[in-house]
Parts: sequence; C-alpha cells; structure tokens
Amino acid sequence: MSAAVPSLAELRQTLRAMEGDVRERPVLPFGVEAMDRRLAEGGLRLDALHEIAGTGAGWGDDAAAVLFMAGIAARTAGPILWVVRARDLFAPGLFQAGLDPQRVIYAEARDDAELLALMEEGLRHGVLGAVIGEARRVATASTRRLQLAAEGKRTVALLLKRVARAGEDPLGMPSAAVTRWRVSAAPSLPVPWEGLGRACWRLACVRQRGGEPFELVVEAADETGRLALPAPLVDRSIAAGRAPQRAAG
Repeated sequence: MSAAVPSLAELRQTLRAMEGDVRERPVLPFGVEAMDRRLAEGGLRLDALHEIAGTGAGWGDDAAAVLFMAGIAARTAGPILWVVRARDLFAPGLFQAGLDPQRVIYAEARDDAELLALMEEGLRHGVLGAVIGEARRVATASTRRLQLAAEGKRTVALLLKRVARAGEDPLGMPSAAVTRWRVSAAPSLPVPWEGLGRACWRLACVRQRGGEPFELVVEAADETGRLALPAPLVDRSIAAGRAPQRAAG
C-alpha cells in the first residue's frame, strides 16, 4: 500500500515548524543596524562556529581580529575558554574591549589538533559563554565537528585563522563556519585635540550561511564590547532621514 501524500495544509504546517526552529536559534545582535540587517539571523548565531582572520599578516590587523572576538565574547553569558598556541594574549587589551580577564579560562595547546579537541570539548560542556581558539591549519571535517558541537547550545565558537605561510589565504579552505570575517585596522577619526580618536576597524563578512557578503567600517569595541558606526556614517544616515545607529544591548 502506497504512503499517503501529505496535503498542502500539512506541508505548510511542516514548513512553519521548520521556520520556527530557525527563529528560535540564539542570536547575539551587534546592536549596529547596518550590520545586523545584513546578517541572515539578525546578529551572530550563538550556537555556531564563526571564523575570523586579519586582512593582512601584520600585527595591527591580527590585534584587531583578536579584539573583535574579545568584544563578542564580552557580551555573552558565562566563562570564556580561550585556547592558545602561544602565551601572547594581553589581558589589559582584552579588558579594553570589554572582556574581563577574570572570566577567561586559558588553555595552551601543543598543536592545532589538540587546540581543536579542546575547543570541541569546551563546546560540548554547554555552560560556557564562548570558546575561542587560534589555529593555522584546520581541515573542513574539523570545522564540521566544531559546528556540530556548538549546535543546540548558547556557546559561540570563534576560531581565529592565522596565516600558515606567506601569501596563503587563511580563509581559503572550505569550512562549515556559519560566518567568516576579515578584520583590519582602519584610520581613526580625527579629533579636535592632539592625539588619536577611537580606533576603527574595517569588517568584511566574506561568507555567511543564508546571506550575502558585506563590508563596513565600525568603531572598535568599547569597554562593554560594543561596536558603533563612526560619526560621519551616523551623520550620513541622519541626512538620509534615518535614525542614528549606535551599539545597544
């Protein structure tokens, strides 16, 4: 006997249930409308893997990428597991981006394989706010394992991809990450006194599941981990009849 063909109403009900599952995924908005409206989920999915890389091989872009991750982690709930290959994290810098060093549990890995295993274990624990790692070579299968370990929880996985050799694109290999970002330092805004204004970053979301790539210049994470649009961009939005967008929440 052949199986009954579902009616149109049953198919619609199934689709609504599937859409409901998507809407219920935990999301951390950046609080900058120009970013959040371009992200398929309206923010950064917490139950997912996200990859970040500096645009260039210099220390400035690398530091910007690290502080971008620190600002995201600062706005999550719970302890942070940060797995490193070298003891080069600067706690006062993390604090400046909103991440209290007392929230951070540091683990040092001997190689990328051990680093990825520690990240996966942290994600499966289920009570951490974020799990962060820094690796050079990550196979596609390893990113799938991290994504699967993150799904169904509220622990965001942030993987910093560093250049393995000169001229190599750290985001060149396929990945199961939900979003992939390039971060670079941008010129700070001029101020009416001697010195520098708030640091700025150029963020490029080069790939996202269910959405299009985009690029935006933002003011760097402040002491609460929040980003903001530089003043000239805010003024341009007001001139176009839109409300100014500042980071919130």
